[in-house]
Amino acid sequence: MVQMLLLCIMLFQTGPTPATKPIIDNDRVTVLDVPEYSTSAQPTDAVVVSLSGIAVYVPKGAKSKLSGRLFVIDLKDHPVPPIENKSGYQLAFPRPGTKKVFENDRVIVWDSTWTPGVATPMHFHDKDVVVVFLEDGDLKSTAPDGKEVVNKYTTGTVRFNQGNRTHSETLINGQQRAIITELK
Repeated sequence: MVQMLLLCIMLFQTGPTPATKPIIDNDRVTVLDVPEYSTSAQPTDAVVVSLSGIAVYVPKGAKSKLSGRLFVIDLKDHPVPPIENKSGYQLAFPRPGTKKVFENDRVIVWDSTWTPGVATPMHFHDKDVVVVFLEDGDLKSTAPDGKEVVNKYTTGTVRFNQGNRTHSETLINGQQRAIITELK
């Protein structure tokens, strides 16, 4: 009887793994940092990003073939049209140091690398973005009025940035590469 009770207690304690808590959850996306991607079908359209810098689009109902620690950007059905660029500056993408990974009707995904000490051109973000940083490095953001902010990013940092902003970026310490998902 005692052995049966102990077995029941052990089974109860080792029940299902708790759901991963989102690192970002808003009206556009839910972003999960998952140690191992589920082999079950994706419940929503998603962009899946690995720490090695591979990004794939996984439509609802499909499965990703990526493994290891991944960032799953679940796309919500809340499209926002691009913001009109009245800044007089170029759009954020394309720009030097970026390569388009893929584009579809939901997203544009960019692989971006910064060169130490070299500022990106001043640019306008017309779309919301999710950024997955792949290295350790500090980026200085400079607004058109000259105001500067330094942000320290480490491998696996994820940020959601709303569109309608203008700035340039300079890598001032370390190295930095990111997968940037523009939301349509």
